[in-house]
Amino acid sequence: MIVWTLFLVLILVFLALDLGVFNKTPHIISSKEAGKWTAIWVTLSFIFSGVVYWLYQCGYIANPDQLKPHTAMIKYITGYLIELSLSIDNIFVIAIIFSAFKIAQKYQHRILFWGIIGAIVFRGLMIFFGVMLIHKFSWTTYLFGAFLIFTAIKMLFTNEEDEFEPKESLVYKILGKIVPITSDTEKGHFFIQKGSKSYATPLFVALVIIEVMDVLFAVDSVPAILAITSDPFLVFSSNIFAILGLRSMYFFLANMLEKFSCLEYSLIAILTFVGLKMLLHDYIELPEWASLSFIGLSLLVGILVSLNRDNTKK
Repeated sequence: MIVWTLFLVLILVFLALDLGVFNKTPHIISSKEAGKWTAIWVTLSFIFSGVVYWLYQCGYIANPDQLKPHTAMIKYITGYLIELSLSIDNIFVIAIIFSAFKIAQKYQHRILFWGIIGAIVFRGLMIFFGVMLIHKFSWTTYLFGAFLIFTAIKMLFTNEEDEFEPKESLVYKILGKIVPITSDTEKGHFFIQKGSKSYATPLFVALVIIEVMDVLFAVDSVPAILAITSDPFLVFSSNIFAILGLRSMYFFLANMLEKFSCLEYSLIAILTFVGLKMLLHDYIELPEWASLSFIGLSLLVGILVSLNRDNTKK
């Protein structure tokens, strides 16, 4: 529990520095600034893989699957890459939500910051119950595997023209019945007072919808990482580092999402791979480097094909 406590404290320190020091004043985050923070988060995430190796080598963390240090490190990196790649879909949806509610760029970081807090809590709960189910009922592995393949097939045949409309969503309609909603974004507050009534601003509405969408995306991403490992610490830490880097990645990629249109096929390939891995785990045991290589190669091919396609259009 000491390691878990220290890890959570470290995350809280990161978040406190982020909102209280580096982004204390609402401002428009440039692509250059976002690129710098994306590089920092990715670097920290990979540095943490060394910490994972050290923790498992010294026996400072519970090791229910009896993983060797280098195996734990590779599983962490593989899980991190899966979560990072599946976050691409989140970025598309976040961009749509901000556009629908006309959220000023200078307030977007604040919404994403509080969205991260909620995501950490919800992901933690989902990981806890997911790991518990796999350990208690081994057949759930097949259930998760089948669900991931179903998701991949659904992504492959989904009509791109069927765009998500935040204002038509069930969440927006329910929220409107609970609290009156205003179009005013005065000083970036989540709630404002008008007379004797409190009104939710578009910032709060966007935050709630982003939180709900993250839970829906986690239904895919949590089973995907459970295909790599059911070790609670590895699943949670790789998830959290991917989530922490999501904000800066959003601002870095928000203006060039169209350039990475082929990444969708990389995600389909990854989901199919991990789904099959779960379904066939009793018959085929792939070495850890094979899973990591496939996921890394899928992302690289998706990026290169996207960039080549974009240059060809020009």
